[in-house]
Amino acid sequence: MKNPDVQLSRRRFIIGAGALVVGTWLPFGGARASALAANNAAPAAAKAGTELFTANAFVQVGTDGIVTVLSKHTEVGQGVYTGMATLVAEELDANWSNVRVIAAPVDTAVYKNLKLGMQGTGGSSSVANAYDQMRQMGAIARALLVQAAAETWKVPENEITVENGIIHHVASGQSGGFGQFATRASQLPSPDTAKITLKNAQDFKLIGKVSGLHRVDSVSKTNGTAFFSQDIHEQDMVTVMLKKPPRFGGRLQSFDASATLQVPDVIAVKPTSSGVAVYARNTWAAMRGREKLQVVWDESNAEKRSTEEIFTEFREKAKSPGAVAATRGNPDDAFKHADKIIEAEYTFPYLAHAPMEPLAGYLFWDGESVHAKYGCQIQSIDQNQFCKYFQLPPEKVHIETILAGGSFGRRIDLGIEGTRPDLAADMAVVAKAYGPGTGIKVVYTREDDIRNGWYRPMILHRFRAAIKDNKIVAWTNTVAGHSFAEGSVFAAMIKNGIDGTMVEGAKELPYTFENFRCDAHILPGQVPTTSLRSVGSTHTGHAVESFIDQLLHETGQDPVEGRLALMGDAPREAGVLRAVAEAAQWKGPASTPGRMRGVGVAKAFGTRVAQIAEVSIGEAGIPRVHKVWCAVDCGIAVNPDVIKAQIEGGIGYGLSIALFGNISMKDGIIEQSNFNNYRPLRINEMPEVEVIIVPSSEPPSGVGELGLPTIAPAVGNALALLGRPRSSLSLPFHRPGTSETV
Repeated sequence: MKNPDVQLSRRRFIIGAGALVVGTWLPFGGARASALAANNAAPAAAKAGTELFTANAFVQVGTDGIVTVLSKHTEVGQGVYTGMATLVAEELDANWSNVRVIAAPVDTAVYKNLKLGMQGTGGSSSVANAYDQMRQMGAIARALLVQAAAETWKVPENEITVENGIIHHVASGQSGGFGQFATRASQLPSPDTAKITLKNAQDFKLIGKVSGLHRVDSVSKTNGTAFFSQDIHEQDMVTVMLKKPPRFGGRLQSFDASATLQVPDVIAVKPTSSGVAVYARNTWAAMRGREKLQVVWDESNAEKRSTEEIFTEFREKAKSPGAVAATRGNPDDAFKHADKIIEAEYTFPYLAHAPMEPLAGYLFWDGESVHAKYGCQIQSIDQNQFCKYFQLPPEKVHIETILAGGSFGRRIDLGIEGTRPDLAADMAVVAKAYGPGTGIKVVYTREDDIRNGWYRPMILHRFRAAIKDNKIVAWTNTVAGHSFAEGSVFAAMIKNGIDGTMVEGAKELPYTFENFRCDAHILPGQVPTTSLRSVGSTHTGHAVESFIDQLLHETGQDPVEGRLALMGDAPREAGVLRAVAEAAQWKGPASTPGRMRGVGVAKAFGTRVAQIAEVSIGEAGIPRVHKVWCAVDCGIAVNPDVIKAQIEGGIGYGLSIALFGNISMKDGIIEQSNFNNYRPLRINEMPEVEVIIVPSSEPPSGVGELGLPTIAPAVGNALALLGRPRSSLSLPFHRPGTSETV
């Protein structure tokens, strides 16, 4: 099949240590495939004592039969290595126990995300963009191995079968493993890709099978051999910690390092554009040295407002329409003739991503080239930053991507030089300040990441709806808040004053209204913001579903049936809603005494999801979620077990945000610092989760972020039925010391 984004006509097959290497070749100066395997298993060539291939490849088959898949997507715990391996192994008919995965080198021309246009992982796009591409790579490798076997045995290719990593010729009784034919296959010319066909879905042996495949990284993450950024310890490495201004927009004025330099194992202290860098022989010395630094900051242009002051600005702006994202009919006229007008406001605070592994990274600069090693999420962006900081061409900047201990968007580095630096910039400036020839490892603590990190933007939604003859005849939604795209590498996403991520899930509803408008205001701010898991749907999902639930309540309609009645133009959304209602045996929102059930529906990243949450009020007024039913339509389900795990984890993460997530500022300083006051969901608070994967023949779509958008409204809508005022359903639901606790 044809894939125009990968230049198949220029494919070549590289011979190295007798192994078959399948992939694409472009004159890019030679990218390096030297990352660590997910299970610490190097490619076959490395096991044989030879060097790794310097090739732009996707699939390697070694003489020992090991199949190595190079993943262009970063494994941050979401299971993408298993997804990429499944796609290749399916078409290759490989033995799953012989499949390994390593990270691809940085080479945007070859390894770009076909949906994002750059090499990187995000937007729940990994399997969706690689589905055909990686299957094709497996099919090509299979074709070459079959041809090699046919030539070796002197039999027709069409008489050969492949099953579970073994090539058979039944008529002659001959068979052999992949490794037996790898050398000969590597010497064959490029196949005619027009003759390469992919399997039909009914012939899948791995894709879509439940409880069939163990994750390729499970063993190493279970026995502790998995390698993360925090594990890096290179010979003669210097550990660096940065002291940054407590207020965003602050600048270094002066510092006194005399006490710091007295700390044993502290090597140096240097000013940088990111802050004051403390260089030490170990992490403990760097931490202690930083604590003793005396710094004076210039805060004349720093952010000094508190959270409520910013929301006041948003609220004032939202009183009038902003740039129009979508419109239909004449909502203003409909309001003039309405029997009733219902209004609502929902606010969403800054949120920290708080992945289990705080950021860290290693960089070695020798004056002529750069080698970085860390859990890099968007390789193209980070490489461009390094190229700029060190004034080097791309072929001189190498990034070795290793496993990352979670991300939720935090490892997407949007650092802006001089004003809002992040990990890539921090590594670059401290390396340049120290000088070439020494490897440096920058380490963030949990407190660094929460107090001086990057956050989900603050957002406010203002809704108005017109009711006429007990029907919803008009709907308007004004969004006001920060845009993480503004001033970043994603600035092109802002078109006609609209940042598409601010209104995703709000401008295209699953519900049909005769009169509709969604508009938005982008307001500037100095607090660094970025994407958080499910991006705009972290707020639009809750806001939209909370308001529609209120309108259905006002018009006396059942939360499920009322939604379905409005979904004439959204059959897949209606499908997941019916599926989840059936699983939950929905007969209305009432459950056992003291419990209610709430509903939420959303579309994000091409996937439809619906949830029902059963909720009560627990100790100290904290909402208690007992069970969540979730139906998801994500197209073809490549790895059902991984999908279920992602939905379950997403629900837990989303519930943590819904109940407790709140980064607040007082006079410009972040008030939270660690999990003691940025409270996550606890193990005993995690509800039972039942996931229903709706069968589909549609192309695969996003999964990793889909547990989030609907958990908050499902819980909030249940809380409203338990007596909580709908006017108090802004997030988070639980705010100790306020009246917003049930």
